[in-house]
Amino acid sequence: MSPTKAALPAAVLAVLAVLLTAPGARPSAPAHDAPERPAERVRLDGSGGCTYPSEKQFKARPWSLQRVLLDELWQGTDKGRGVRVAVIDTGVDDVNPQLAGAVDKAAGLDLLTEGSGGDPTNDEVGHGTKVAGIIAARPREGTGFVGLAPNATVIPIRQNDADSSGDSDSMARAIDHAVARGADVINISQDTTKPLSASSALAESVREAIARKVVVVASAGNDGLDGKARNTYPAAFDGVLAVASSDRNNERAAFSQAGDFVGVAAPGVDIVSTVPGGGQCTDSGTSFSAPFVAGVAALLKEKHPDWTTAQIVTQIEQTAERSVNGHDDFVGWGVVDPVRAVQESDLAEPPSSPVPDPGVTRAQAPDVAPFSLAETPAERDERLATYALGITAVLITVIGGTAVALRDLRRRRNDGGAGRGA
Repeated sequence: MSPTKAALPAAVLAVLAVLLTAPGARPSAPAHDAPERPAERVRLDGSGGCTYPSEKQFKARPWSLQRVLLDELWQGTDKGRGVRVAVIDTGVDDVNPQLAGAVDKAAGLDLLTEGSGGDPTNDEVGHGTKVAGIIAARPREGTGFVGLAPNATVIPIRQNDADSSGDSDSMARAIDHAVARGADVINISQDTTKPLSASSALAESVREAIARKVVVVASAGNDGLDGKARNTYPAAFDGVLAVASSDRNNERAAFSQAGDFVGVAAPGVDIVSTVPGGGQCTDSGTSFSAPFVAGVAALLKEKHPDWTTAQIVTQIEQTAERSVNGHDDFVGWGVVDPVRAVQESDLAEPPSSPVPDPGVTRAQAPDVAPFSLAETPAERDERLATYALGITAVLITVIGGTAVALRDLRRRRNDGGAGRGA
């Protein structure tokens, strides 16, 4: 079923909203004529809930990586070596063995305890460590989990925490620092639904980063249960690659924010990654979809260092697996296909526009409707509800008919007894 057609009853949406909303997250605000403040709070786009250090280490290859032929993905690359990816988040732990050799602590910045011996590798939430692992976790014996660009270098920037202490101005400073320290890719798994103008400090920092050929990847946000389109920032700024979440069926995850700014979707449900101190856990949210795409961008940066940001973004969008013939507010140009994005990049340079050009050949709609033996949870719920209504109607008919039959039988018996006694 197309993600645009997925629907849930209002009562179910209300329950899911409680279950899936991140701790401390505020309801979305409509993007209408609200006055712009000097800075807006930004929130994390994932729950951040895990116990760590964790003794758990997933031995099997996580579902999000089972669909990627890693040997084919890395063919012709050095797995992102030499590419620097800034993770603007809650910090990135460098003790976890899968990240110990990935984090450039000296290039990092702690904006929460600036001036008092801050440490960008002190991740008290665990959120940034998970994000970094999806991008650049090193292979380790005993686990099938690995980052998509396991030789890339992570620049840790601690800009937010579980209390949403970070705001749009501190994020702008974080972006400026990342650019100054040579970041090739910047991952931002945070958002604000407050409108930010093109003259805001954050918008200006994003523009400057893109002008310097830095690929800025941002999560779309987790307020999508109502299915309504709304802008989130910095994802909605021009030139930013906004990432929604997809599930195991390649459909939009129920929580994933929709909007015409969405570029692509990537796995964001039950995602395995690293946690502070060691071990792994699973989490869900667009926070963990964005770094999946940032890892792909890092591989493209390694192969094509001269490409502009727009060309790399376009390559990722054009090679995505489409669910509809064109752009979709729910999954953008489709679910990212890492192997195709990287390996087909040698065929020709993509157009230099931030979204696929109208003249570029698109995936064509099929001539016949495909059959599917599987069904989505929404389809299953709808089918069961239909069955329940049908069974209820039959029971009412049977009970009503039985009552009428019994009444008629009693009436005939009474009439017969009266005749014999007369």
